[in-house]
Amino acid sequence: MDKYKIPHVKTFEYTKIIGLENIEFGKNIIIDDFAFIYAKSKIKLGNFVHIGIYASITGGDELVVGDFSAISQGVRVLTATDDFKDWGFGNSTIDNQFRNVKSFPISIGKFCIIGANSVILPSVNISEGAMVGANSVVTKNLEPWGIYVGNKKVGMRNKEEVLKNYEKFLATSENERVGNLFK
Repeated sequence: MDKYKIPHVKTFEYTKIIGLENIEFGKNIIIDDFAFIYAKSKIKLGNFVHIGIYASITGGDELVVGDFSAISQGVRVLTATDDFKDWGFGNSTIDNQFRNVKSFPISIGKFCIIGANSVILPSVNISEGAMVGANSVVTKNLEPWGIYVGNKKVGMRNKEEVLKNYEKFLATSENERVGNLFK
């Protein structure tokens, strides 16, 4: 089944997208069952992007997801959140004048992987090739090609080998590049 019939995008019966008109889709994208996207502002999904089961993208600000990136199962991408430290209180049931909503764009670069059940908070830039470990909460910008648990860098990805494999990918026919769901 392909619920939304978006060209070059595979969706399923229980995929939920609100604000479809605000999303720019690349090619060869998979958005799993039970994934939820609420696009009040512009969202741009690059080529070969996978959004896993039970992932959600909410908040109402902009999001860019680069080519060959994965938002794994259960990930929460929050482009806005309430700040209760100072004067804000309540939730979505009251007017924003009583809430202290912090809303900022998020950018996830090319070749990034966001591990299962992680949370990405507003205003974060996850640079090219960065990898976020499962169950992380990301509150700060992440440097290119780093491996992170939360905001702590614990290693480096092998950029040279990833890009070498990418060159092999580019040298193959389009039919060889895509996964079985697109064949």
